[in-house]
Amino acid sequence: MLLLVCYLLAINVGALWAMAYDKGQAKRRRQRVPERTLFLLAAIGGSPGSIVGMRIWHHKTKHISFVMGMPAILVVQVVILYAILR
Repeated sequence: MLLLVCYLLAINVGALWAMAYDKGQAKRRRQRVPERTLFLLAAIGGSPGSIVGMRIWHHKTKHISFVMGMPAILVVQVVILYAILR
């Protein structure tokens, strides 16, 4: 259980950082983090961090795939977590 908590903490910090980094790169017109990578980080457990990053930095909030996709990934993850811990 502790290992799961540590993993989720680490992946969410990583997803949050990736959103911040990508926003910074966008402002500087430099090479961006691929959207596929941002979704992958969310899919492997970092959806809360990704959603928080979207809100803090107002990043990807005009992309319907992110606005709808990130919460959808989170819902699926919560259902899976519930099933595992039940």
